[in-house]
Amino acid sequence: MTDTGTLVVLVTTPSAEDAQTIARTLVTERLAACVNVVPGIRSFFSWEGRVQDETEALLVVKTRRERYEALQRRILELHPYSVPEILALAIEAGSATYLGWVAETVGTEGG
Repeated sequence: MTDTGTLVVLVTTPSAEDAQTIARTLVTERLAACVNVVPGIRSFFSWEGRVQDETEALLVVKTRRERYEALQRRILELHPYSVPEILALAIEAGSATYLGWVAETVGTEGG
């Protein structure tokens, strides 16, 4: 398997409303081809010296590798957390037609 140039980016948010705002913006601005919003996840994490137990929403973002930096900048501008989770995972294989659609749908740098 080889790198397809496609990324899946995972982002957690404090609410489904925050997730929807970020998702809509990323797709509208052609930084992402598709964003799934998964509401109601439960996250356990260490923050400020304590174990936190929070309900969050998860964004599953599909984009192109060359747009990652712009995507990350935009998420940081929109996100309410001071240290948001933004994790990019390379896609090694997938449906050729779907990967082609992602490549076609995500805008080019500056466009």
